[in-house]
Amino acid sequence: MTSVVNAPSATSASPARGLICRACGAEYPLAAQHACYECFGPLEVAYDEAALARVTRAQIEAGPQNIWRYAALLPAGQDPATRVTLDPGLTPLVAAPQLAAAIGLNAPLWVKDDSQNPTHSFKDRVVSVALTAAKELGFNRFSCASTGNLANSVAAHAARAGVPSIVFIPSDLEQGKIITTAVYGGELVAIEGSYDDVNRLCSELVETDEFEDTAFVNVNVRPFYAEGSKTLGYEVAEQLGWRIPAQVVIPMASGELLTKIDKAFTELVEIGLVEAPEGGWTVFGAQSEGCNPIAVALHADTDVITPVKPTGIAKSLNIGDPAAGPYAIEAVKRTGGWMDYANDDEIREGIRLLAETTGVFAETAGGTTVAVLKKLVASGRLDPAKETVVYNTGEGLKTLDAVAGQVGPTHTIKPSLKGAREAGLLG
Repeated sequence: MTSVVNAPSATSASPARGLICRACGAEYPLAAQHACYECFGPLEVAYDEAALARVTRAQIEAGPQNIWRYAALLPAGQDPATRVTLDPGLTPLVAAPQLAAAIGLNAPLWVKDDSQNPTHSFKDRVVSVALTAAKELGFNRFSCASTGNLANSVAAHAARAGVPSIVFIPSDLEQGKIITTAVYGGELVAIEGSYDDVNRLCSELVETDEFEDTAFVNVNVRPFYAEGSKTLGYEVAEQLGWRIPAQVVIPMASGELLTKIDKAFTELVEIGLVEAPEGGWTVFGAQSEGCNPIAVALHADTDVITPVKPTGIAKSLNIGDPAAGPYAIEAVKRTGGWMDYANDDEIREGIRLLAETTGVFAETAGGTTVAVLKKLVASGRLDPAKETVVYNTGEGLKTLDAVAGQVGPTHTIKPSLKGAREAGLLG
């Protein structure tokens, strides 16, 4: 579970004090370790609270126009020379009044559009942090288990850094995601199985001698990887004028993105950079009906996640055994939120509704989030009178097949005024 070298001084200069088990609280030094030796629970980064408290809004605002403006709140990358990065972040926060009207919201609605990152998904954030930490820890090859977007990002980061990469994906991924990984020239291994099969194999490979010097961003350096998601919380608060929205709707695969956005809001309040909204913030989770074990567990009033075999078009959310599921449930319950799921037709409708009302073309995960937002409003779970932010985590061009049969030319005419008139384009 642990590997290679002690971290150099750049890591020790970070605000991170070590790793802590989310289950039993055992603490460990900063290293390539993702599971607790005492109880096998997942590890996350723990911080020196005094170091975080020294961070100011002015310091952040004077930083680079990317995630590294928050370097003082992250576990690695304080020295720009150590960064392995495509400089993602500061993606648009899009006002969505037409979408709000279409689904019955009468308070401001925003779409945090992370399709604008360098490889067109939020994964650039987590990969930049994870691989920066991996470089500081002495790794010399980069890898991951992926449902698509993560593979794109790892391969691109490795190409930029001049480091070899080997990424593992299910063989039935969308062609758009396969091509946008292979083009970067690293090794791409397609596995005849589900993402959970891929992840299991990577967990075994990381223990072999042949992969001793390989950083699997979502296995042996996962605690660092997960922290990159916090920047989606930091940015929304900063873009709203240093305040936290009353409600957020977040897509869920492993559940980690949801937990880290909630963690980001908590940190900002604790260190005094923002004030919590009156009554706190409420977190909502979105899954597809084809892979919804976290939402099903919440609906059954349990935190025990029963693994499922994923189906459906939202392949980027297809993690049938989600590691952070119980922690996502805890965050949703603590904030008074809820989770729901959408079927394939509802996801397609969500993609089109978002595009038609905001000009944002989302992949299937974004369609899932919009479809669930609509359900949450209709069911009364989400307050239509409170400001809400929904997260779009990826670009629709990667999942064209989802809507290819539903959209196309509205008219096909001959190149003449007569043709235009016959089609009803002229009076």
